[in-house]
Amino acid sequence: MANRMTKASLLEWRRVRGGDAIGVTCCGKTAFRWGERTYVMGIVNVSPDSFSGDGIDSAEEAVAQAHRFADDGVDIVDIGGESTRPGTAPRSTEESIKQELSRVMPVLKKLAGKIKVPLSIDTYKYEVARQALDTGAQMINDIWGLRQDTRLARLVAERNVPILLMANHREEPHRHIMPAILADLKWSIDTALDAGVPWNNIIIDPGIGFGKTVAQNLEIMRRLGELKVLGRPVLLATSRKSIIGFTLELPPDQRLEGTAATIAIGIANGADMVRVHDVPEMLRVCRMSDAIIRGHMKQ
Repeated sequence: MANRMTKASLLEWRRVRGGDAIGVTCCGKTAFRWGERTYVMGIVNVSPDSFSGDGIDSAEEAVAQAHRFADDGVDIVDIGGESTRPGTAPRSTEESIKQELSRVMPVLKKLAGKIKVPLSIDTYKYEVARQALDTGAQMINDIWGLRQDTRLARLVAERNVPILLMANHREEPHRHIMPAILADLKWSIDTALDAGVPWNNIIIDPGIGFGKTVAQNLEIMRRLGELKVLGRPVLLATSRKSIIGFTLELPPDQRLEGTAATIAIGIANGADMVRVHDVPEMLRVCRMSDAIIRGHMKQ
């Protein structure tokens, strides 16, 4: 499927399914006006075994971190309760759902209606997503692009909230990575649209680090602009990841400069949103990159 797709066929698919305009994505009271500037998603990991070493055990600490991010100027906070470190497999058992809920729900309850930016829930589990939306989350970040549970698409359509769809290749690595990413994201977009999700409520993520080799991750960075053929805004999530660790031979807590480089280059190659751990520093990288690439100066 991936190898049979051409740019022309994808452009025709986009014209039929969504049209030429990328549009505006509304998330709570926030409007993401794609193309004007790069939006920043701050990561709050309520998981003690996070790959990046930033996992938080305490709901109070997670809430405080989210408020700090909002004060720093982040556009949205992404809350996750399950580690996605390399080697982990999807878990949707009753026990794993209860564990994830026990981690994220106290945080969401303390933040909903009290933080000045929208909240995203990082989950691929229907019940976690449902309860998170009931509590005040305003976006779903599905790292499996609906492949673990297509019911998420109907939930998103019913609630009229945005969904972030990622190309995850941990269960099926590919030799030719960009055609595979385009095919997977097209499938995810089609699945969402068929369930009634509006075109403007879909954001895509190539899935840096998820089932890709270091060489493939670097290739994705070089070819990021090719995702624009799908007609949806692109989120780039490289913060502290192994693409940086292996390239620079550094542990997660020493990958700040490497992350900054990937974000600046990502913005130059078409990223519309970035997902980061080090919010103040990466906000500055985005502002400088936007001034150069988009001609956008903060008012």
